Amino acid sequence: MSKDSIHKFCIAPMMQYTDMHDRYLLRLISRNVFLYTEMIATGSLIYGKCFNQLDFNDEEHPVGVQLGGSDINDLIECSKKSEQYGYDEINLNVGCPSDRVQKGKFGACLMLEPELVKDCLGNMRNAVQIPVSIKCRLGIDNNESYDFLYNFISIVKDSGVKIFIIHARNGILKGLSPRQNRNIPPLKYDYVYRLKKDFPKLKFIINGGIKTLDECHNHLTKVDGVMIGRSAYENPFMLKKIEEEIFGEDPIISSKKELLNKYLDYVDKKVTEGHDLGRMLKHLFGLSRGDKNAKTFRIKILETIKNNSLDKNRKELEDLLVY
Repeated sequence: MSKDSIHKFCIAPMMQYTDMHDRYLLRLISRNVFLYTEMIATGSLIYGKCFNQLDFNDEEHPVGVQLGGSDINDLIECSKKSEQYGYDEINLNVGCPSDRVQKGKFGACLMLEPELVKDCLGNMRNAVQIPVSIKCRLGIDNNESYDFLYNFISIVKDSGVKIFIIHARNGILKGLSPRQNRNIPPLKYDYVYRLKKDFPKLKFIINGGIKTLDECHNHLTKVDGVMIGRSAYENPFMLKKIEEEIFGEDPIISSKKELLNKYLDYVDKKVTEGHDLGRMLKHLFGLSRGDKNAKTFRIKILETIKNNSLDKNRKELEDLLVY
């Protein structure tokens, strides 16, 4: 895959979802999609010493780590550590609107401080050899004009960062929960299209509310890449079509049954290493999406988690999948 197309289709970083196990599952379906970790707060690495959050499987490449923070020295240290772990990219979160993130002075609230964001990204770039990127919103609260977004990008680009992932909604910091922020603020895809025209040398990946392949194809005529989140989590097997229709390559997995067995082999191995069975199996809930036995499959997954044993139900799970 060429350097220019590496971000053509990306999976969004999602807290409680895109852990190393989910990313392994997705990589079994597509060799080309660009994966991201859940957001990792710099404080948890530096002060909590929770370096296990950086763990990933070698099979996951290409994969980027998303960091949350605004202290330049902390970001430098965490960027260096992430590069040492072997990540392909470091992404700075300037889009999360949650109260917890705001209190830590990172996420979407940083859109009000473009000079600080520029300095953070510039120092991160200088500290590592791998690419550094940013994920942000269109604006926050009442700062919803294109001029606000244009000014933000104009300042931040001077950091030298070339990769901008834009969630095409405003972030409402007061009055809306993170979940509501994913749905209530209106989508303004045209703002992202305008950015690409105004800053043609920068790479723009569009994110927010994208659910179908037709939508992906349409966006890719106007910007450099597409990022989806929950649609892929709720229906991971859709990536098989992404591999064929977006990347023009033969699928690497033939059926849901084949995928299930490959992933359960991985689960068996990881259980012996001390990983939690339930945490790994929950990523399979969406595998039966659209199947006649979808509900029964999900119930059987829950039963397996409750019993904390895979052996008894493995064949039943396979039989419940349509193909």
